[in-house]
Amino acid sequence: MNVQKEAMEPVPPPAVTGAAMDVIVPKRRGRLVLRLALGAAATGLAAWAFWQLVPHGLQVAARDVRIARVEAGVYRDDIVVRASAEPLNSIILDSVESGRVEEVFAKDGQTVKKGDLLFRLSNPQRNLELLARQTEYSQQIFNAANLRVTQEAVRTEHQRRLSDLEFALAQARKQHARNSRLAAQGFISAVALEESSDKLAQQQRALDEEKRAVDTEERVRGRALEQMDSALHGLQSGLQLVSATVEALAVRAPADGVLTDFRLLVGETVRPDQHIGRIDDPNRFKLSAQVDEFYLNRIAVGRHGRVVQDDKSYEVQVSTVYPQIKEGRFSAEMVFTRGQPPVLSPGQGMDAQLTLGEPARALLLPNGAFANDTGGAWVFVVAGENVEKRPVKLGRRNNSQVEVLSGLAPGEQVIVSSYTPFAKAERLQLTK
Repeated sequence: MNVQKEAMEPVPPPAVTGAAMDVIVPKRRGRLVLRLALGAAATGLAAWAFWQLVPHGLQVAARDVRIARVEAGVYRDDIVVRASAEPLNSIILDSVESGRVEEVFAKDGQTVKKGDLLFRLSNPQRNLELLARQTEYSQQIFNAANLRVTQEAVRTEHQRRLSDLEFALAQARKQHARNSRLAAQGFISAVALEESSDKLAQQQRALDEEKRAVDTEERVRGRALEQMDSALHGLQSGLQLVSATVEALAVRAPADGVLTDFRLLVGETVRPDQHIGRIDDPNRFKLSAQVDEFYLNRIAVGRHGRVVQDDKSYEVQVSTVYPQIKEGRFSAEMVFTRGQPPVLSPGQGMDAQLTLGEPARALLLPNGAFANDTGGAWVFVVAGENVEKRPVKLGRRNNSQVEVLSGLAPGEQVIVSSYTPFAKAERLQLTK
């Protein structure tokens, strides 16, 4: 029974697995490559965006710099310097004496003639010195006069004595001659003749001694007079010197011209060597200019140039170069060679164009502060927003142009303004 019951139970249908329907599909590599490429592109784009956002060097505002393009052109080898007009000839007025200003007869800017009285000083000490020298000189003149009178009296006495001795000698010579004739005739003895001979010899000796004494005294008197004259000459020179110092208290114009920088006031105390002013030649002028030290080796005496006033050109020539450098500049003076402007005043400014060489073809940049900041050894070259430092070699310069010798090509852009704010940076990034 149990068996039949089991046989009569229904059998469950077989499970559906779908195994018969499975098909092997080959792998598709294109999608993987596409996914990888898209991922790489997204990563590159993100890196590029990050690179653009990250600063590349020191950031500098584009409006704060001046950019110029390297161009081929003609280099004009000249410079323009700012010069000021100065009198070609000036005489400095310095006080040689001290004193108080008593009177002022001229004023600043006045045209004066040689010998015109400018001002007068008072100095009681100089007047006392003059009075003392005059007194001493007068005393020495009196002493010299007394000496001459005494010497003349002595000379007169000697002449009288010489006359007496010469007369006595003549008498003795005559007496001896008579005695010689009488002795020859036997009228006088030999003893009397010998005595007359001795007397003649004595008179001769007396005359000779007197002459020697006169000569000696004459030499002594001559030396005394020479010394006295020398002393008088020295006193006279001293008196003239003191007189000149007193006369110098009244200061006169040493030459014709225009009185400049003269501002003395009555009552003012003047010291020795004090600058009083100067007298300028009003007809001839020179130009004085301060030139950048870069041109020191190129500007020499004899260089030519020109200035323009009222649309008329006047030729100038460098006359003097002062090589001492102060604050990056040296001084040069120029003179007019073929006439000067009809209207010039001391201190008037003028632009002088100096020619240093002939024009020539070259690569050029505008002149700017960058050339001084780098010494012409390197520049900042602009490429879009990025700027890099590049070594270059710069040559000659004028007021508007800089000659490029190497390191740059035509069309490249360079920062030509001052590099002082960012000179130590290696790269720059220009920002808006």
